[in-house]
Amino acid sequence: MEKIKITSDSSADLNGLFAQNDVGVLPLTVNLGEKEYIDGENITPDDIYAFVDKTGKLPKTAARNAEDCKEFFKQYTDQGYKVIHFSISDKLSLIHKSACMAAKELDGVYVVDSKSLSTGVGLQVLSAVDMVKEGKTAEEIYQSALRRAEKTQASFVVNTIDYLYKGGRCSGVAAFAASTFKIKPSLVLEDGEIVVYKKYLSKTGRRAIRKYLEDILEDFDNPDTKRVFVTHTKMEDGIVDDVKKYLRENTKFENIIETVAGSTITSHCGPGTLGILYINDGGAR
Repeated sequence: MEKIKITSDSSADLNGLFAQNDVGVLPLTVNLGEKEYIDGENITPDDIYAFVDKTGKLPKTAARNAEDCKEFFKQYTDQGYKVIHFSISDKLSLIHKSACMAAKELDGVYVVDSKSLSTGVGLQVLSAVDMVKEGKTAEEIYQSALRRAEKTQASFVVNTIDYLYKGGRCSGVAAFAASTFKIKPSLVLEDGEIVVYKKYLSKTGRRAIRKYLEDILEDFDNPDTKRVFVTHTKMEDGIVDDVKKYLRENTKFENIIETVAGSTITSHCGPGTLGILYINDGGAR
């Protein structure tokens, strides 16, 4: 039987589920000014909020180079493992290209462009873990992963447009309009790119999130019901519990899993961001 190791970069936001499922993690880096930090190791989202509040500037996130990726993969291939690695969307980071370059120099390394971010990546990682436990081959898992990447529903509602504006992901006019008219935009991943899904006119994040839940579940209505993630940055008390309650009462998801976005994702979306993420293929692998 093949020895298979599932790995991911740290953007998958699986928190304790990385270790619980024996998933190898390649950490990305976050720069606060001139200081470099390792995502998931020596920086927290609260450090990012404090930095932005103090300086008015966003952190800068960075991918790892091909040599870093090769060293990361080699620790497993040297032990006889075949490695299936999941990366944040190729259109959002250079880490996928670095991983692919490294894989070419090693035998038995498969690199999957998740075409997603945060627990959209995590969903694909856990699906691969399931298949390892079922005794599937590396090639079978890899081919399934490519299919599921196309069907992963990853979306979120942003409470403040400031981080997206400072990061160059929306115009000053859009930021002004969102602030002035209390617009809460929802964003979705389409073919690996972040695009505007819908805009909610709402003074409170709660109302916008409820409408977002209704819309997403209606528009992406063929879920794999094994698991759904509720992933968020720092939220107002009670909102996350309300979302989980709504999912319990209105959907058939077997596992509703809450995770907090790590430093890489927080750097780009800021506090008060929440999304529900699931694979929308009816459970077909």
